Amino acid sequence: MDDDQGMTAVAGRPAPGLRRRAAALLHRRPLLRLSLLLSAPLAWLVVAYLGALGAIFLTAFWTTDTFTGEIVREFTAVNFQTLWDEPVYRTIALRSLGVAVAVTAIDMAIGLPMAFYMAKVARPRHRPMLVSAILAPLWAAYLVKAYAWRVMLAEGGPVDQALEPFGLSGPGYGLTATVLVLSYLWLPYMILPVYAGLERLPGALLDASGDLGARPLRTFRTVVLPLVYPSLVAGSIFTFSLSLGDYITVKIVGGRSQLIGNVVYDNVGAANNLPFAAAVATVPVVVMLGYLAAARRTGALREL
Repeated sequence: MDDDQGMTAVAGRPAPGLRRRAAALLHRRPLLRLSLLLSAPLAWLVVAYLGALGAIFLTAFWTTDTFTGEIVREFTAVNFQTLWDEPVYRTIALRSLGVAVAVTAIDMAIGLPMAFYMAKVARPRHRPMLVSAILAPLWAAYLVKAYAWRVMLAEGGPVDQALEPFGLSGPGYGLTATVLVLSYLWLPYMILPVYAGLERLPGALLDASGDLGARPLRTFRTVVLPLVYPSLVAGSIFTFSLSLGDYITVKIVGGRSQLIGNVVYDNVGAANNLPFAAAVATVPVVVMLGYLAAARRTGALREL
């Protein structure tokens, strides 16, 4: 049978001519090739991620029967009204935003100098080792690190013992401890995007700034910061979003503090009020959508 006639009888496989025509079609139409390549991941994203968000948003408009504990599938905005009317939930939302902002600011203050040293000061042969050192904490389990900090921050623990000669004591458990632990946990997510951005920064720009008489601090402020700003915003997306929705660290070292994540967790578990938990969960989602929209204007999404 001729190849141009479409199919071959050997092992039931398509004729070479058919394969060539399919390859030529994909070569002429790159958009079709890209669509076929991304169809499976996009389908998974729509079903698993966007589908879950849609289910949360829909559940937020239902209620829970007070007596039976059953979900009443009737459309109502009572959960969102409760979030708006009750001062305690507004306080928790603002506290969560404050913690996320504080963690992001601390990680920026620590991560930018570290990333600059790794990318521009350290010798090239040392940079892989420094990157490995930054990644090393990520190899340990989240709970192991959180409970390690619980031990260190306990009354009479290592932090108290280290500060005792100076007449000071550790923060104990509470918001300060929460910010401290979250800053430690998410610091690598700030350093790595900034390091990648600084690596792409031509060293000739720094040399030219110095040749024109700029001192190192001015070079850093007027040359480095504007160019690395999108990378900083990219890193802040990780630190801000991860801190905004975290509840495990708050449970372990937060003491009596309550953040958005804890309210969601408590209403899913002990309170058994899934619709209200879904309504609370929409708050960080809306905040992050606004944050991503603002970050997109800086070009930070290209740095991820």
